Amino acid sequence: MNVFGIAGHSGMGKTTLLERLIPLLTARGLAVSLVKHSHKAIEVDRPGKDSYRLREAGCQEVLLLGEGRWALMHELRGAAEPSLPELLGRLQHCDLVLIEGFKSGDFPKLEVWRPSLGREMLWPAWPGIVGIASDAPRPANAASGLPWLDLHDAGALAGFVLANARARSG
Repeated sequence: MNVFGIAGHSGMGKTTLLERLIPLLTARGLAVSLVKHSHKAIEVDRPGKDSYRLREAGCQEVLLLGEGRWALMHELRGAAEPSLPELLGRLQHCDLVLIEGFKSGDFPKLEVWRPSLGREMLWPAWPGIVGIASDAPRPANAASGLPWLDLHDAGALAGFVLANARARSG
């Protein structure tokens, strides 16, 4: 199982890029999974549904199986968030896990950066950034030494991801 991260400020186009990369990676015969960390409270279940009611009643985990998919919801109930290695250990085997978030994680990341949005680059503050995907030319002295990739060239970006993904640790 290899891992590779997509990093960037909110609104930079990380999800849009992932939507374009995943079909290219799966077309190469790879089994691809994704781990996304959000700093917001997430709700994958809906109030009023049986699974929601039983989770709210105190279940630690609720596994919901329906036609075409299943989901495992785990309540932290005040416990610390699990580490990335713990979460990776819960995934079924796959060839590549794409990771969004976990900014301090020790794994290779591609930063998505659009200067027109007025935010500074995450590089060099975030560890593991091995390249920048942008919709603009490299500014003078920005991320010198790192590959600067065209955000719109999904084929080249998929190749970059595969060339820089590394075996998961932990």
